Amino acid sequence: MEGMVKCSANYVPLTPISFLERSAIVYRDRNSVIDGDVKYTWKETHERCIRLASALAHLGISPGDVVAALAPNIPAMYELHFGAPMAGAVLCTLNVRHDSSMVSVLLKHSEAKVIFVDYQFLSIAQGAFEILRETKTKLPLLVLISECGQPAAISCPGILEYESLLATGKLNFEVRWPKDEWDPISLNYTSGTTSSPKGVIYSHRGAYLNSFAAVLLNEMSSMPVYLWCVPMFHCNGWCLTWAVAAQGGTNVCQRNVTAKDIFENIAQHKVTHLGGAPTVLNMIINASAGDRKPLPGKVSVMTGGAPPPSHVLYKMEELGFHVTHAYGLTETYGPGTVCTWKPEWASLPRESQAKIKARQGVQHLGLEELDIKDPVTMKSVPADAKTMGEVMFRGNTVMNGYLKDLKATKDAFNGGWFRSGDLGVKHPDGYIELKDRSKDIIISGGENISSIEVESVLFSHPAVLEAAIVGRPDDHWGETPCAFVKLKDGCNANSEELVKFCRDHLPHYMAPRTVVFQELPKTSTGKVQKFVLKEKAKAMGSISKGNTSRL
Repeated sequence: MEGMVKCSANYVPLTPISFLERSAIVYRDRNSVIDGDVKYTWKETHERCIRLASALAHLGISPGDVVAALAPNIPAMYELHFGAPMAGAVLCTLNVRHDSSMVSVLLKHSEAKVIFVDYQFLSIAQGAFEILRETKTKLPLLVLISECGQPAAISCPGILEYESLLATGKLNFEVRWPKDEWDPISLNYTSGTTSSPKGVIYSHRGAYLNSFAAVLLNEMSSMPVYLWCVPMFHCNGWCLTWAVAAQGGTNVCQRNVTAKDIFENIAQHKVTHLGGAPTVLNMIINASAGDRKPLPGKVSVMTGGAPPPSHVLYKMEELGFHVTHAYGLTETYGPGTVCTWKPEWASLPRESQAKIKARQGVQHLGLEELDIKDPVTMKSVPADAKTMGEVMFRGNTVMNGYLKDLKATKDAFNGGWFRSGDLGVKHPDGYIELKDRSKDIIISGGENISSIEVESVLFSHPAVLEAAIVGRPDDHWGETPCAFVKLKDGCNANSEELVKFCRDHLPHYMAPRTVVFQELPKTSTGKVQKFVLKEKAKAMGSISKGNTSRL
């Protein structure tokens, strides 16, 4: 229309950096970060982030350069989420469970110019450097984050120290705002549950929008107190690193996540919100009586990362936690859907409520569309809660693409939607429910078996702490369900008992025919590494030796 002018007065690229600038004014004297005895206000955090950005620029970091971090949930990791992009850099947070070999691969792939390393993981980084030297790869600068946020003398040559580096930064540094909101803000490598990690590129725009969505789906009012159980290195803490800043909240850091520390931090700091994969919830509900403390008020918990068993949700509500179930992938900035609660469900029995809450739900407000489609025809499946299809997303909180992998990016976006690789159904009310990863579905005698359904039944057994179902090769059926189970401390159950329990609650063909008792291998975000279990099941060979009955 005539009269419109697009200029700096009415168009500014969206970026979550602006959240910190505002909170430094509105909440300047309120606590921003707490880590044991270390506390910062929003004014101090803002100043530290500016100094960090200035120091990075002085080290020669240019817009678009990658700055890596290998650190747990500590203040420096939080500051890097603002300081790095304020220098125009792209933050690449690495999984602290990676070994030196994987860290070397990711440093080489990302071409990181600097890596910030927590003292606990220095040997991992140094091991990665040794590998890079052997391949004559240029090494990034290494900045060591010392214990308790105190400057420390560095005995190793060529290593900088975090607090000393910050001291070199200037407060009058001019923040490098993004020229285009589609510019990258971070690089997140997928957790590798199905294959080798891929580098997922996030934009300033996507991070901004998903942060607001996180505020809404967590029902965060101003000045929340957020307990960090989700690793900040995973999808930038589901974008809550930026979301908490938007609301002027307090970030309560935890180096290690234990049930005892969770309850102690909730009681001491009057925590209002926390997040975690179902494994964290499982840890909470199975905490010993000595570790538990009464909740000081309403504590909202967002769970995701893996489908939560309804039994676990039920037990969390019993303890007084208010659980919201979200679902997403690294490629959707973490949470992309939410199981939005309806008042009429509150009158249902608790078990029924938990089953509804275990659904993945509908798209959040930052995402345009969510659907279950036939991956070949791209037609939507009927909303009958039975017809399975692939979960697909469209919107501004979907990744820019995979770093240096145009083919994988085009494959993921084939048909104009992001293909998740997850299989699910759509209920008549429009809510979706995950059934499996496309690679994890078990096909036995032509029947599709959802590992999630079988796992949910096993979780409801009183002796079972954790369970995972994979396919075991079978000469007659193709494959049969194989259960890997960890029992609760002090509890006993044998394989025959668990098989019978499943047969009593499921169609017989869905019940596992093999049960293995062991610790379950997991990614840092609590997802079971099923590819490890699949290899173990494959090595067992076929179970059918003349006995082909499943009745």
